[in-house]
Amino acid sequence: MSVPQISTGSLRLRFLLAVMLWVVLGVAGIWFTANRVFEKHIEEMYHEELEVHVRELARLAELDAEGHPQLMRPLSDPRYEVPLSGFYWQVSVPGQPTLRSDSMTRGQLDESVAHSPGIAHAVEAGPTGPAITYGLLEHGPAGERMHIVIATDQSELDEDIASFTGELAVWLAVLAALLLATGLAIISFGLSPLNRLGQAIARLRSAQADRLEGRYPSEIAPLVTDLNEYIRQNSEIVARSRVQAGNLAHSLRTPLAILTDEAERFMQDSQSAPSGRVLLDQLEKMRQQIDYQLARVRSAAGARGPGSRAMLPEVAVPVVNAMRRLHPGMTFELAAPESPIVVAADPVNLAELLSILLDNAGKWARETVRLDIRLTDENEVVIEISDDGPGMSDEQIATACEIGTRFDRSTPGSGLGLAMARDICNDIGAELVLKSGPQGLIVRAELPAAEKSAHPAG
Repeated sequence: MSVPQISTGSLRLRFLLAVMLWVVLGVAGIWFTANRVFEKHIEEMYHEELEVHVRELARLAELDAEGHPQLMRPLSDPRYEVPLSGFYWQVSVPGQPTLRSDSMTRGQLDESVAHSPGIAHAVEAGPTGPAITYGLLEHGPAGERMHIVIATDQSELDEDIASFTGELAVWLAVLAALLLATGLAIISFGLSPLNRLGQAIARLRSAQADRLEGRYPSEIAPLVTDLNEYIRQNSEIVARSRVQAGNLAHSLRTPLAILTDEAERFMQDSQSAPSGRVLLDQLEKMRQQIDYQLARVRSAAGARGPGSRAMLPEVAVPVVNAMRRLHPGMTFELAAPESPIVVAADPVNLAELLSILLDNAGKWARETVRLDIRLTDENEVVIEISDDGPGMSDEQIATACEIGTRFDRSTPGSGLGLAMARDICNDIGAELVLKSGPQGLIVRAELPAAEKSAHPAG
């Protein structure tokens, strides 16, 4: 399964940032709280241990016959016997040699901490650095002052805390990574219906489907249902618009024909002939504009609607056959791939585009008109119509798509064909290019393909 792309401003990124924020805050809170609890616990443990040891040392300490301090037996903790182990004790009596633990091979402890029968605590300098020191004052048989001091290096406590902190950090980092991975998996799973909806919309726009397909959660299903209903209504509106455009064209042609007939009668009278000519010219412009605008309405109504798709060369075959009957004696050739090509365009618009371009080529060709249909490596459909006519100059090509442009008044036509072809291309997302070839005019239209079928054309 491919990893979904995370772009700036996406819901996935927002959810992921929210998860990351709470994971960071949660892990940081756990780390801080656990450290504080452990530090407090380990400090209390060390202090309780030292308090026990100092009481034990006080019970074992005694004075010999000469008043020298001595222990009845070693302390129960063997660490006090290891040189520079970080655990030290000291018993001192004024005027007598100081008794020290075997671990204290250098330095001494501050006996001033032992200044009363109660246990006192201080952090002082020890033989191997800062030390946690406990002390109390005991009296000998003759009232001698015995300073009982015991200490543990602060580093022992710090090392235990650092070890716990390091191990805790590793496990919390693993926990954070697992939480983030779980959050990302949940986000991907939760947003997967939106991904499928986006793919369904892409198939709809590329004409691979005529409605949104698939099953969706209850939160998204109403939206999909409404969109499908909108697509259905839009298709009905397009169909009605085309029928209404045809009805309007039919209703306007009759009054225009009557007016044209009247204008031609004016032309028969020498006195009203100038007025008749003006009237005929204006009626011709009206007819051109009506034909052009109605063609634009029909074209725009089906321009790249949702699910619009046309099959090539299926759409082209009847158009080419019609051109052969319309231009008898002219050869119309069709070259297309064996496998049909699905084009993201309305079939009516595409058929009208081919009709306009082939009819225009048939009017100017000497003998042959050729229609080439091919699919490029960039998944674009190229429709190319060439003829062996006189072609056009660069100046003529620049104005060929303007409304009413006619380069030869003796050739039948309204001057609207290429203008309508250009507008249809714009509506279906194609590009119309005119250029003069070695023997005539080449008209090239490029439009995106929806998909290419693997089945040969029937």
